[in-house]
Amino acid sequence: MPLALRALRPCRLVARLLALLLLLAAVPAAAAVHITFYSKELGASFPHAFITMSGTLDRTGERIEVDYGFTAKAVTPAILWGRVAGEVINDHGANYIKASDKHFSIALTDAEYDRVMATVARWKALKQPSYDLDTQNCIHFVADVAANLGMRAETPKKLMKKPRSYLEKLTDDNRPWLAARGATFYRKAAGAAS
Repeated sequence: MPLALRALRPCRLVARLLALLLLLAAVPAAAAVHITFYSKELGASFPHAFITMSGTLDRTGERIEVDYGFTAKAVTPAILWGRVAGEVINDHGANYIKASDKHFSIALTDAEYDRVMATVARWKALKQPSYDLDTQNCIHFVADVAANLGMRAETPKKLMKKPRSYLEKLTDDNRPWLAARGATFYRKAAGAAS
């Protein structure tokens, strides 16, 4: 083989490698929507459990930045005596979210995102009055979201008015499942040393 042709071989190899790198750079990174589970204890507001979702849907590239929780339309003493009008809210506000306790986050597939949104839609469509402090509150909503994602989400009566305690139990009950999904944990495991 002539010397000039042998000299071109490395150039072709470099050109092919560069073309491959350019091709890989043009492929969008894997997108995902992350769901994060939150609780808010007593303080200046009513105790609450809710979720946020942020990221990009793989199928469309649509940017998602939402939060959802279920609550009474009016927090009055009437909630202590039975069912009242309820609603799914999605405007907790950045300060409220920042002042709440993050428990864990996982990446969702588009199909899982769809299941969460179907759960939200079902709760929005509940017959009124829909909020019951003992049987259908924000914790029940979060448990339903978790269950529809495949988590074990029991709702023990003693925790249904304790958002932080419930979400700590939900986290602990599902820790191996969450870890296998690459979850980010924001609070220590129950019983973990400080």
